[in-house]
Amino acid sequence: MIYIVFVEPESPGNIGFLARTMKNFGFKDLVLINPCELENKAYYQAMHAKEVIWNHKSYESLGKFIENENIDFTVGTTRMAGGSYNVSRIAITPAQLAESLNITGNIAIVFGREGNGLSNEEVALCDIVVTIPTDDSYPVLNVSHAAAIILYELFKKEKEYPREELEEASKSEKELLIHEMDKLIKCTGYPEHKQKTSSTVFRRIIGRAFIAGREAHTLIGTIRKIRINLKKK
Repeated sequence: MIYIVFVEPESPGNIGFLARTMKNFGFKDLVLINPCELENKAYYQAMHAKEVIWNHKSYESLGKFIENENIDFTVGTTRMAGGSYNVSRIAITPAQLAESLNITGNIAIVFGREGNGLSNEEVALCDIVVTIPTDDSYPVLNVSHAAAIILYELFKKEKEYPREELEEASKSEKELLIHEMDKLIKCTGYPEHKQKTSSTVFRRIIGRAFIAGREAHTLIGTIRKIRINLKKK
């Protein structure tokens, strides 16, 4: 189980936005640490994720939550990553977290206060710290934005996307496409040296591009139709 923990949220609206983000990526277990009073704004901003707030758990401190819920692994989030002299704040990226996290047991992903994040004492309770690289001109992310980035990385690791595999056009299909373009180029009335240049350019484009077999056949048919219509004029 993965708990999403929000420490001392100051705005009911941000609680709603966080709930909405959680549901976007399939997370439903919200924990609020010493939260502000929940108001209608929280439910309004949650939109279709109101049940995430309805079913939330509350604790007066992060330490009590970790102890009472038997958390096996705690992930803190911070915008102030530390160096070699601040070991507790040496951080990894969301992508590195998703790659290394083995989702077994009870896991908590902890987001800090809107104003000053997690305290050093709270960071010390975490097994690992995650930070999101941002531009120096405005490095602060809203909690729901930070959550969206981290939860997306976890979600895409587990989610299988249904898609139709595209079969690349064969060499013979590409050659037929080039042959049809050569015949169309001859219909332009270009001088021979310009025809050769145009043919070379098209061949190079096809050589660099990934073209599916279906796309190649569509282009062949289109070029052939254009050439036939030109001859009728």
